[in-house]
Amino acid sequence: EMLAAALAGPHTSVTSMRSWMLHTMVRAGQTERAEQGLAELGADERASAEMRTAEAALRLASDGPQAAADTLAPILDGSVPGVRRVRLVTALLLEAQARDALGDQAAAGRVLERALDITESTGIILPFVLDPAPALLDRHRQHRTAHLALISQILDLFSSTTRPAPSPGGQSGWARSRGLDEPLSDSEIRVLRYLPTQLTRAEIANELFLSVNTVGTHTTCLYAKLGVHNRHEAVD
Repeated sequence: EMLAAALAGPHTSVTSMRSWMLHTMVRAGQTERAEQGLAELGADERASAEMRTAEAALRLASDGPQAAADTLAPILDGSVPGVRRVRLVTALLLEAQARDALGDQAAAGRVLERALDITESTGIILPFVLDPAPALLDRHRQHRTAHLALISQILDLFSSTTRPAPSPGGQSGWARSRGLDEPLSDSEIRVLRYLPTQLTRAEIANELFLSVNTVGTHTTCLYAKLGVHNRHEAVD
């Protein structure tokens, strides 16, 4: 804000930073401060994609999901021009949460799949971390989705903070709870995440930037550790 006061005119970075500040206030439970900050903005700045996503997060936390959906509508229908993809993913994720809260799971699934489409092609995962919706993602992967591996990757970001610490013998709580004599390696887990998909071994190798033989080796090892004989048994 000090730097913004020294500028001769508006700058897009100022709006972006103010948006992140409002998002942070909402996440910290400071909804009244966020409302005050929003009220102090000019009409043009408040109508930007950055501020609309911040306001939608605020509406989800205070006024309800329909107010959030109404705020996001101009972004999602293309009325707001020049929306950066990271903001679009944020808007889609907030919209999915709003639709889910309104009881429209079908619409929530369509919107979430669109957000995952963008993330799959760009690697933009940040919105899924800042506005986490693990329950929604977990439910979504039970239905038809083209992004099973990506959803597992995102959910793993949340579960890693609560995963049991390794035991003195070196075996993780995850492995012990499943009766594994030897825990899966990180490479084997990465391959395992792709097994629920319809990708061939060659396609999995391409996704992981590995050779087909390396993927085959990891697959054979994880089958042995899990005590299974095929892809279907491993996924189960």
